[in-house]
Amino acid sequence: MALTMVDIGPDQPEMVRDVAPLIRALRPALGPDAFAEFAAEAHRQGLVFTAVYDGDGRCLAVAGHRVLATSRGRLLFVDDLVTAPEARSGGVGARLFAELEQRARRAGCVRIELDSGTANHGAHRFYHLRRMAVTAFHFGLDI
Repeated sequence: MALTMVDIGPDQPEMVRDVAPLIRALRPALGPDAFAEFAAEAHRQGLVFTAVYDGDGRCLAVAGHRVLATSRGRLLFVDDLVTAPEARSGGVGARLFAELEQRARRAGCVRIELDSGTANHGAHRFYHLRRMAVTAFHFGLDI
């Protein structure tokens, strides 16, 4: 399957048409306005949205990612990675992850990191297949 990967900025029509529905499926608490505000602010902080399109122009997957300088070295942090339900298990997510690996190498990153909800076992299987290891606990406190 021919796939095209495109970075989408917050002011492009594809952000509302293609990126927002997939990210909002993963983050249902984000309404349309809240998503637009998030996308604009996160973009200013370095977040890049990479969308995967098939040959018919359908958006099949999206990743939000950024390069961070940390005390552990440069890393590519994946905020969100989501594949449309009808495209899952077809290699689209794997191709997107491979693209993120290439970008991390080009940016001089020492690793890729991401958080995945503890109950999201399907995602855990996907990440383990990509040779990712559980290396830390992520703690949070709602304010």
